[in-house]
This record gives sequence, structure tokens and C-alpha cells, in this order.
Amino acid sequence: MTDTVCGFFEKIRAKLFGGIDLTWPKLTVFAVIAGVYTGVMALIPALYYTSFNAITVSFEAWILFGIVIIMNSRSNLDSALKCFVFFLISQPLVYLVQVPFSPMGWQLFGYYKYWFIWTLLCFPMGFVGYLMKKDRWWGLLILLPMVGLTGYSYLTYLSDLIFSRPRYILVVLFCAAAMILYPVAVFKNKKIRAAGAAVGAAAVVALAVLCLLRPPVYSTEIMSNGAEVRFDGTYTVSIADEKYGDVGIIYIDSVEDRFVHADLKRAGDTVVTLTSPDGEKKEFSLHIERSTYSIEQITPGG
Repeated sequence: MTDTVCGFFEKIRAKLFGGIDLTWPKLTVFAVIAGVYTGVMALIPALYYTSFNAITVSFEAWILFGIVIIMNSRSNLDSALKCFVFFLISQPLVYLVQVPFSPMGWQLFGYYKYWFIWTLLCFPMGFVGYLMKKDRWWGLLILLPMVGLTGYSYLTYLSDLIFSRPRYILVVLFCAAAMILYPVAVFKNKKIRAAGAAVGAAAVVALAVLCLLRPPVYSTEIMSNGAEVRFDGTYTVSIADEKYGDVGIIYIDSVEDRFVHADLKRAGDTVVTLTSPDGEKKEFSLHIERSTYSIEQITPGG
């Protein structure tokens, strides 16, 4: 059974990481599909704050695409040009697909500046990355920055998973697997494979421990003293279920006013109650996400 699984993996590895005749027409189709798919993922509200939306904001999937292109190129220059052209086509398409459906319209392309810088960097990265095909020890040093960037996504999304479980579990598993398997997929030398996989596995464990020792907390002011809601230091505030976090009234000197501060620990829906000194209560529905929230007063009898 083990031999069968290893044989199947080796066939997939050999095909995907060096067995594709990556012509320019195929590369163009690949770039168009990747760009359109990513743009569509960014448009579907039901996929916000999920693994499927991760491709729209972070590197992990694009690193895989880049490695596949490098390993199926024919020379340093071919690799550099194909990496550059792939991202030159795919990244603008991500925004172009969204333009007709976004209230920002063409202003969306303001975000493209960041990705265009990375597109320019794809040329030297593709050129140097091709050296991994030499199957030498120093090739592992070229691969490690890609593993490191994937590790950054792994740490980010593992934190998001802990905060918003079970969301993000797919992208966390993808990143963990990629960190371990990239060296196995790229290199043929067994010693390089083993060393690279060991480094990747150690990084996966170390980052997981770091994340568990420092669980995510979203600290923010969810309510301010103002025309709609009035309160002072004599009021108290509570949260219906403390698994979602802690709340309290604070005074901020810089604005000379009071706010309801929250240290939020989990995504979901709960109720926050503001109580006056004479016992009058006002309740607010609080919806929590990893880096945003919405709060609305609950109308009595509503």
C-alpha cells in the first residue's frame, strides 16, 4: 500500500514539476484562468473570510503557480520571461473582472500597484529559481524563501483559524503541506529532499506552537459615547458569552471621551449589554470577524 501511494505521488510530482510542455499558448491560458478565477472569488460575499478567498489577498497559491512554471521552463531566461508574463496577465485580470461589479469601479486598480511590484520581481526570481533544477544543495537555499513566504501565510491563517474555526482550515492544511512537500517535489536528490522536508516540518510545528502560545485577539473600540448612545463612567458593560472576549468602558485622553473597548477572541454573534446606574439596560447585537465587526442596537420587542 505504501509503495502504491509513493508511486502515485512520484508520478504526480514528475508530471507537475517538470513533465509539462509549457508552451506560450498554454501559459497564457493558465494566466487567464488564474486571473479570472481569483477575480470571481473576490466577488462572492459568501466566500469572504474563507480559504477560497485567500488567493485574492495572499501569496501561497501564487507561489505554487510560480514553482510549477519554473520547473517546466527550458532555461533561466525562459523561466524568467514566463513567470513575468504569467503575472503580468493574471494580476490585472483579477481587478478587471471585479470592475463591473464593484462600487469602486476602475479605482480598484489602485491596489494593483503593490502586485505590479511583485510582478517586476518575478523576472529575477524566475531566472534564479530555474537553478533549482540543477538538483544541488544550494538549490534548497533558493527554495527556502518561497517556503518562508508560505510559512507566513500559514501563521496568518492558522491564527485566523483559531479565531474563526473551522474557517480557513483548507488554506492552513495547504500551506503546511506545501512547506513540507515543496523540497520533495522540486528535488530528486534524496538527501536534499529529506533535509528540506525536515526544515519545512520543523517550521510547521514551531509556527503552530507560537500561534497556540499567543492566541489571536482583536482589540478595538466597538462603541463610543455620542448622540445615539450616551454613557459615562458610572455605566457597566457586559458580553453575553465570554468565549467571544471581554468588554469594558475606557476613557481616552486624546479625544476626552469614553468608549466601550473589546478584546475579541472568537468570530461569531453575541450580545453586548450596557447598563446604567439605575439598572436600565440597552442591548446590542455584535457580529465579530477576525479584523472587523458590526454592532446594532436591539430594539425592544423587535
